[in-house]
Amino acid sequence: MSGCGAELGLLAVDQALNLLIEQARILPTQIIKVSDALGHYVAKDVHAPYALPLFDQSAVDGYAVCSHETLWQNQTFECIGEMKAGDPTTVHLKSGQAVRIFTGAQIPQGTTTVVRQEYVSDMADAIICVDRAVELNTDIRYLGEEVGHGQTLAAQGQHLTVGAIAALCMAGVKEITVYQSPRIAVVVSGDEISDVESNATLTEGRVFDANTPLIMNWLHSVGQHADHFYVKDTLQEVQQLIQELSQTYDLIITTGGVSVGDYDFIRPATLNLGFEQVFWKVKQKPGKPMFFATLDKSEKKRCYLLGLPGNPAAVYVGLFIYVKTLIAALQGHRNALTWYTARLDQAQKSDLRSRFLRMHVQSEDAVLRVYGLKKQQSHMLSNLMQANCLVYLEANQTYLSGEMVKILLIQ
Repeated sequence: MSGCGAELGLLAVDQALNLLIEQARILPTQIIKVSDALGHYVAKDVHAPYALPLFDQSAVDGYAVCSHETLWQNQTFECIGEMKAGDPTTVHLKSGQAVRIFTGAQIPQGTTTVVRQEYVSDMADAIICVDRAVELNTDIRYLGEEVGHGQTLAAQGQHLTVGAIAALCMAGVKEITVYQSPRIAVVVSGDEISDVESNATLTEGRVFDANTPLIMNWLHSVGQHADHFYVKDTLQEVQQLIQELSQTYDLIITTGGVSVGDYDFIRPATLNLGFEQVFWKVKQKPGKPMFFATLDKSEKKRCYLLGLPGNPAAVYVGLFIYVKTLIAALQGHRNALTWYTARLDQAQKSDLRSRFLRMHVQSEDAVLRVYGLKKQQSHMLSNLMQANCLVYLEANQTYLSGEMVKILLIQ
């Protein structure tokens, strides 16, 4: 067999992802502040300690009034006070009475409806006039209408986004039981790599480092912390660094050094240290030389090494597809990837390997449509200025213009 991607023994993408999940041992749990839980996964169901809203409250600025029937146009009320958000309620309205009230303020006892301020005219001697009909129970947020006391707010496995954290805080949840995040080390290999933030002159034959800021910022965006290291292309230095990191970290992410070149030492160094190879080489483009190995440090503790190729586009795909899957699996979540379908604007095809294309998706007439971008080679990143999704093309497939494809949102 010949041709691009025809190499024997390559794993399909789904097979590689399944192996990542199967090898992941769920990390221990811990109790942390909700405000510190961004990016974590819930380990124990969270129940609402209070009902939401906490009390009957006004949904608008206006007047809380007491009337035992629908308000009619030009009906008048005596305004006997004012309630703003945060005030305790000491008023008990009687029929024909009202109080000035503001959004979020507690509803006084006896209130039957709230009239928006734009529907009210002031008259003499604290008398207000309603200038249109208003139904009873209008613009009142009732106790517990959103969340009941004891209701499940977050179930085990829930990924804690900024929105989820805000919802928990609003419900009065202070602490939460989550799975520990993995301790992550990022290793960038290659004698040609030059730190873009250093003051060193870029000498001939060297390139600026894109992979370190790419990985570190991506990890930060998903709520993960990591330490990063550079290593030269020698077997001794690579092996020594991996040995040291494996004692402290749960996950080592490497870039470069996983192919078959004379200076690709990540894989041999890892195997020399007793790591067990789970897979090497995936039937995909970019990112074929993907390498994954594990080292059991004890009955419960395991170190994982995920070796990404050195080309930055392959690293980018590896983060969104493989690193995301593994980090989630270590925290008890087995379905980290959310795929959508979109319509192609032009024909695309794969070869003997599956392809991940950086493309731009937008909604048109309630249908997602993806538009191709140039410069898809694995060493190129400039199209990420426009790309907002990865399009997945299965191996040995031709997709016509207008056909539906799977996409993963990356922004």
